[in-house]
Amino acid sequence: MEYFLSMCVIGLIMGIIYALMALGLTLIFSILHVVNFAHGEFYMLGGYLMIEVLKQLVGLHPLAAVPIVGVLVGLLGWAFERFLLRPMHQGKIERPGEYAVLITFGLSFFLINLALAIFGPLPHRPPAFFEGSVDLGVIKVASDRLTASLVALVLLLGLLLLIQRTWLGKALRAVSQDKEAAAVVGINPLVMNSVAFALGAGLAAVSGALLASTFSVEPTVGAGPSTRSYVIVVLGGMGSVPGSIVGSLLIGLVESFAVGYFPDPSRGLAYRSVFGLIIFALVLLLRPRGLFGRKEA
Repeated sequence: MEYFLSMCVIGLIMGIIYALMALGLTLIFSILHVVNFAHGEFYMLGGYLMIEVLKQLVGLHPLAAVPIVGVLVGLLGWAFERFLLRPMHQGKIERPGEYAVLITFGLSFFLINLALAIFGPLPHRPPAFFEGSVDLGVIKVASDRLTASLVALVLLLGLLLLIQRTWLGKALRAVSQDKEAAAVVGINPLVMNSVAFALGAGLAAVSGALLASTFSVEPTVGAGPSTRSYVIVVLGGMGSVPGSIVGSLLIGLVESFAVGYFPDPSRGLAYRSVFGLIIFALVLLLRPRGLFGRKEA
């Protein structure tokens, strides 16, 4: 029973962290109807900026650097949407779907090669939030991983409150449902597009900053988290915020139990991402629109 509970704790901790990044991708897709192929690179950028902020602001606690990283990458996301994606929504691009794929792929390649040129190919790791581990009764969890999950949980709750209770959140939901109707009641869809992209990029960067001390960071580190985020978004239902959260927790628990109960633990760890993909395939066979997906009107 103790081993089972420890697998539950590990799965929930990782699921919460997955949810933070997947929610950013969901937010971008639900508002802009664009799949951001540079989402993993915003994660990577968050890790590198975490290192640089702590180098420049000597004595700053690593936790205090996390919001700075989120704001900086959020501003980058806003600028990218404002100058490179907005023409697509203004009808200035002949094939907006293909343009969105190419421009986000281009940003992905640019950021990877920029990081490679500046930081090199070797992994880097920022200082830990806290040293040692925390005894949760059934399991000892590394302080950094527990801190990352708690911060991610606070941010998730804050984002849900923002979406459900504030005027900005209502405006974002209105634009996601019907841009023309939102414009009629005085909401500017173009501004909401920029806000959504900035929030999504900032959340991805915060995820990278939170996990950089645990998994380190190198130019291609965003490939794994971004692939997992795409799986979670489709699993939960494209554009569904509750679906992203439930899908993240489900993937985290499945990976934890599958690795923990695999006959050969070292092999199980190597197959971690495969177990999530198996659940993904099974769910889509039974419910092609995902867990919380809805039919298009």
